[in-house]
Amino acid sequence: PWMPFGTPGGDAQIQATLQFFLNLTVFGMTPQQGVEAPRFIVWSFPNSFWPHTYSPGLMQLEGRFNREVGAELDRRGHKVSWIPDIAGNGNAVCAVTREDRTGVVAAAADFRLDAYAIAR
Repeated sequence: PWMPFGTPGGDAQIQATLQFFLNLTVFGMTPQQGVEAPRFIVWSFPNSFWPHTYSPGLMQLEGRFNREVGAELDRRGHKVSWIPDIAGNGNAVCAVTREDRTGVVAAAADFRLDAYAIAR
């Protein structure tokens, strides 16, 4: 295995893990950089939990995103809502990686909720 990772959470869970994975594999971030990068949450589907609220077009952005990004998303039809710079509802991704060539193990822990990185 190259990288076990995950996060607790509900409907934002898969969004947070996908954003983290793309941060590493597409944008070349280290595991800790990928965990700490700003996140967004899209609510354009019925919530899994009662009362199954539905907010078509709603996109929540952590406050660390550039305001121009939010303005452009709004211009493109999203209903942009700003959440705190470090939002607990952005989930808390944790990961461990192992470099095949060197055997170096690294761990990353999210600061959005209580999380710790430990690798041996």
